[in-house]
Amino acid sequence: MAPLRKKRSTAPSLRFEKSFAVDGHRYIAGCDEVGRGALAGPVSVGIVVVDLDASKALRGVRDSKLLLPAEREALVPRIRRWSAASAVGHASAAEIDELGLMAALRTAGSRAWASVLETVRPDAVILDGNHDWLSAPAAQEALFEPDGPTQIEVAGCTAPVRTRIKADLTCQSVAAASVLAKVERDALMVSLASDHPAFGWDVNKGYATEGHRAAIDVVGPSEYHRKTWRLGSLDRPDMPRVEIGG
Repeated sequence: MAPLRKKRSTAPSLRFEKSFAVDGHRYIAGCDEVGRGALAGPVSVGIVVVDLDASKALRGVRDSKLLLPAEREALVPRIRRWSAASAVGHASAAEIDELGLMAALRTAGSRAWASVLETVRPDAVILDGNHDWLSAPAAQEALFEPDGPTQIEVAGCTAPVRTRIKADLTCQSVAAASVLAKVERDALMVSLASDHPAFGWDVNKGYATEGHRAAIDVVGPSEYHRKTWRLGSLDRPDMPRVEIGG
């Protein structure tokens, strides 16, 4: 008897995005991140904006984790044409070490948001998950200078953000954003792999495989590793204990 084929999950739709039209919204952005749990490389945030007056569902779009690399890459030009605007922003490993993971995610998201604003201003954003790391802080931060404190605005998304658990599985704009972010980040890690062959980034994309940790034990971390994280398989006395990515 032939083996049963694994049933594919239900494709995401624009149903949730279209619910925003009740409030008079037209441009809805989907947002998702990749690279949160990697040991090396950036966190990357994708944003895809759909025009509710024009967009119809795009066939083949799913959460990036459910697609083969070739499928994701083939979708990129189709998503770019289909969306009203799209962008990917990155925050480097050094920025993750300096700012912390949540602030680095907002930094990457702010860069994608600024790029999207060059084309269109979304009325609202759907963010995958249950924590809003994308919005600009409500308060302004003080920058102390010789002439006294000067108020500066902290970068971030200024549109209303609606968090939604598993939005990458149900909302097509969010799934499309995850595809763009995944393809761009994977390509970056592959480009870095040739100069750092010991770590196998062309295969593991910077994530915490056994081989990746073992290589760090042998040759030490590179400039692209998140040095405030537990990197190798061996504990070191001078290793700081701070946030570990999910």
